[in-house]
Amino acid sequence: MRKALALSLGALILGGCASDPADRDISGTWINQVAIDAAAKGGPLREALQGYGPNLEWDVNTRAGQARYTNGFENVEGKVLAEESGAWKVDFYGSSASELKRDGKQLLQEANDNEPEQVFDRPKDPAPEGAPLGANFERALYSAYLGGEWKIVNGPGEGGTVLFQANGQIMGLPGADRYALCLAGDCASMSGGYDSLWLQLNGQGNPWIFARDGKKLEIFQPINTAQADEVPSLTPGTRQWLLEKQ
Repeated sequence: MRKALALSLGALILGGCASDPADRDISGTWINQVAIDAAAKGGPLREALQGYGPNLEWDVNTRAGQARYTNGFENVEGKVLAEESGAWKVDFYGSSASELKRDGKQLLQEANDNEPEQVFDRPKDPAPEGAPLGANFERALYSAYLGGEWKIVNGPGEGGTVLFQANGQIMGLPGADRYALCLAGDCASMSGGYDSLWLQLNGQGNPWIFARDGKKLEIFQPINTAQADEVPSLTPGTRQWLLEKQ
């Protein structure tokens, strides 16, 4: 009886030890799904990202003690260490630390002096293996924000159907075979408070200003109001396309 009880207690202890690390392990890829869901409502893109960011994707390897994240502008690497509380501390070289922990199926980045609290989820449709940091977030964002069929209501190709694919390919928009949404960084600085995207054909492209309002998407030719020796400053010019989601 004592032997059986001892075995039962041993199994319980071992079981607890085996399951606890899995419950708190944060290894793998995590994306800011909350920001994506906010953008998917059909409003301004960067407004949604800034409201629930700034960080867009985490990639963590606790065994190697490595963690990195992207905010759409830069990729930041750090060293991750387990804490007694069950959280994980990420020390960045030459800057402040971040604290990460599991909250059920989500990853929670604790608020600090530099950033608010942020929540991350596993990507539902992961990018291909070997894809660069941020690719999982972009894939999910592109699908949620521009997925589905869009009809060209006005502009070149009027009456046609446009498809923005999650991998950055675009079909049906005259003069373009790939696109990229501006999330942060230099492209955001150049377009100020306006959303912008990059449209290209056969490897050659240009930035465009866009405005999303529910099921309507307007794409404008950009006007550079800066001097020749200044950093470009883009504002909306002539509207090139009016698309409507079907």
